[in-house]
Amino acid sequence: MRILLPDSEATDALGRALALTRATPAVVHLQGDLGAGKSTLARALLRALGVQGAIRSPTYTLVERYPVEDGEAWHLDLYRIGDAGELEFLGLDEGAAVLWLVEWPERGGTGLPAADLEISLSVEGTGRLVRLQGRSAAGREWLSRLAAYPQLPAPSVQSA
Repeated sequence: MRILLPDSEATDALGRALALTRATPAVVHLQGDLGAGKSTLARALLRALGVQGAIRSPTYTLVERYPVEDGEAWHLDLYRIGDAGELEFLGLDEGAAVLWLVEWPERGGTGLPAADLEISLSVEGTGRLVRLQGRSAAGREWLSRLAAYPQLPAPSVQSA
C-alpha cells in the first residue's frame, strides 16, 4: 500500500489510523533517509495510543519506553549503533513490549524481532510518500484493517 502524505496533518492522521487498527503485539520497522519522517510518524502513532507528555526522539538514548493501555511501547532509533551486538546492552526482551517502533532496523540485524509491518518513508515534493508492507500474517491483517479505515489519508491510496 502506498500513501501520499502532503503535510503534517496527513502524517498525524496516518499515525492515528495505524494506532486504531494495529495488531497486538506488533513490530514495526520504519525505514527512510534522515528527515524522511520516521520519528514524526512514530510520535503520531504513540500520541494516538494515549501517550501523554513529551515523546522524545530516541536518537541519543537509542530506546524510549512508553506506557500504553495494553502494556509498553518501545521506540528505538538504531542509527547510532555500530554493530547489532550493541543491542544486548539495551535490555530488550522480545516479549516485554506490545509495540516495537524501530527506526534504522537494518542496523539491528538479527538482534531484532522480525517485522510485522514495514513502513518506508521518502520525501516527495513538500510531503512524504509512505509504502507499507505486511511482513507477517498479523502485519497483512493490520494492512487490511488500515485499508478499510475511513479516516485513512487519501486520495492517493494505491496497492503496492
